[in-house]
Amino acid sequence: MSKKHTKKKKRKTRSEMSTFFFRLVQITMLCIFISVCFLIYQTGYVQTVIQLYQEAQEIIETSSAADFQTDQQGEVYDTDGNTIALLRNDRNIIYLSSEEIPDNVKAAFVSIEDKRFYRHSGFDLFGIFRSVGSLISSGSVSQGGSTITQQLARNIYLTHTVSWERKVEEIFIAIALEKIYTKDEILEFYINNIYFGNGYYGIEAASQGYFSKSVSELSLSETAFLCAIVNNPTYYDPLTNKDNTLSRRDRILESMLDDGVIEETEYAAAVVETITLNTSSPQYTRTWAHTYIYYCATQALMEATGEDYDTCSELLYTGGYRIYTSIDMGAQTLLQNTVDETLKDYNTMDTNGTYALQAAAVTIDNDTGLVTAIVGGRSQDDISVDYNRAYLSFRQPGSSIKPLIVYTPALERGYTASSTVIDSKEEDGPSNSNGSYSGAITLRTAVEQSKNTVAYKLLRELTPEVGLSYLLDMNFSSIEEEDYTLAAALGGLTTGVSTLEMTAAYATLANEGVYRLPTCVTMITDMDGNIIALPDQDEHQVYESDAAHEMTDILEGVLTRGTAKGNAIENMPCAGKTGTTNDNLDGWFIGYTAWYTTGVWVGFDSPRSDSSLSGASYPLAIWNSYMTELHEDLESKELND
Repeated sequence: MSKKHTKKKKRKTRSEMSTFFFRLVQITMLCIFISVCFLIYQTGYVQTVIQLYQEAQEIIETSSAADFQTDQQGEVYDTDGNTIALLRNDRNIIYLSSEEIPDNVKAAFVSIEDKRFYRHSGFDLFGIFRSVGSLISSGSVSQGGSTITQQLARNIYLTHTVSWERKVEEIFIAIALEKIYTKDEILEFYINNIYFGNGYYGIEAASQGYFSKSVSELSLSETAFLCAIVNNPTYYDPLTNKDNTLSRRDRILESMLDDGVIEETEYAAAVVETITLNTSSPQYTRTWAHTYIYYCATQALMEATGEDYDTCSELLYTGGYRIYTSIDMGAQTLLQNTVDETLKDYNTMDTNGTYALQAAAVTIDNDTGLVTAIVGGRSQDDISVDYNRAYLSFRQPGSSIKPLIVYTPALERGYTASSTVIDSKEEDGPSNSNGSYSGAITLRTAVEQSKNTVAYKLLRELTPEVGLSYLLDMNFSSIEEEDYTLAAALGGLTTGVSTLEMTAAYATLANEGVYRLPTCVTMITDMDGNIIALPDQDEHQVYESDAAHEMTDILEGVLTRGTAKGNAIENMPCAGKTGTTNDNLDGWFIGYTAWYTTGVWVGFDSPRSDSSLSGASYPLAIWNSYMTELHEDLESKELND
């Protein structure tokens, strides 16, 4: 055999051997791969991944933009459009649309958090490799492995528990999110929901919290400073670790420069700029008006959404609503100060630490029927204003009920101010408060002198069913079956009435007999100005106009000749009625001008007798002092014009 042939045979043998070993290696690797897959399957990992994928799909199927717009901070405005309260919950987001977010904010986050944001589809394998490479080369990570979309998925739909399952589901959700939302929408959602430490979620809340100004007013350096916090809100906390925050700010600015989104001159100026924090955000005093506003707003949301009270109450603090009200903070402060000053000498305390003698007062604008001011108690440090007596406390109204269920209904049925009535004691009837009886008198005199005997007889003639029907027609909420007796003529009601209800009823007399459901909320909008609720005042005729006019004319005499004599407002026509319950447990005065109706109640939370308490004492004094100052700059206007 030739040498040439021998060499060919050897080469063939080597080639065959190489092929054999290569195939052997392939088969071995395939066996190993199959074995690993089998082991993984046996341990349940594949099933877990499939389950996580299915869970992610279920989440996305119900996803909507509303998922990313919850927990927003709302605002409350007074009648002049001034902010008087912020509606917050634990997250306290002030939501900005994509157009409202400055370009520098978007650029900073993309540059430092996710450079390939506009190129990947929710998950970025290159980003993970880059993060690992950075860790190996420099010992620190300048950019995380999670994309902005992954971070959004984690913040909204998942927990922050570290596990491979959570990471896999996060990736599945992120990929799905990219299919239904644009990049601009995802970035908007992310910037509004990311945590900036110290209770601030979203860039606008953080800007107002740390700098006391809107993000639109921030410099480039301040913007990068805020964006630095989100990587680790504890380590980069600007209140406790400001140097750390500044260091990361510089890295963000450098990254933005490298990416070409800022110029060299901008970078040079921003990196040396001194950052001065200003955490003195506006403080809003919580008053009795606030609790009533929240009550009215919740009722309005119930009407608009059909949801129950608890759900709407929660929505109030998470929906980012703008609540517009009729509350006049000047009148509110004046009413509170007048109550406090009038009762300042009565300092006895209850066992719970509150003043024993309390008060409630409400003012309604007669032009609109809306509440202008509402006070639910005396001012006191460390005492909650949640229990607002003006609309939550129900007490017997005494003689202040007479015009509502006796005299105005009687005027509708043929009686006049000059009609003759008999003031005499009946065996089973009530006594007059002063124990004297005048015989034949006019109906006007009976009202001015608050004759119990006359009111009792007239209600007997009308029947309690007729008299109380007027209260029901004005939404009095606590009329009981046991109230249908002649004692109702003198305010003898089982549960009683609230100050708000009584004030709205007298405002009905001032409004020619037309009742308007009291509220202080005029409109609720979302953050974009879209109307959510326009409260219905349920306006309807309760008393005949002529009867309301004549009742007003009679009630003017109460302040000039009757039980409130000497307490008329100077140069301002006014009408009103006192009310005192048995044993001096409660005192009332409700009165009105052409401008405003104000009702005042004074008494004890746990009813007790006090000889100094009557409708003509504390309540009338509060009413006169407050209404006099409230009308100081208003032109004189006749009632019944």
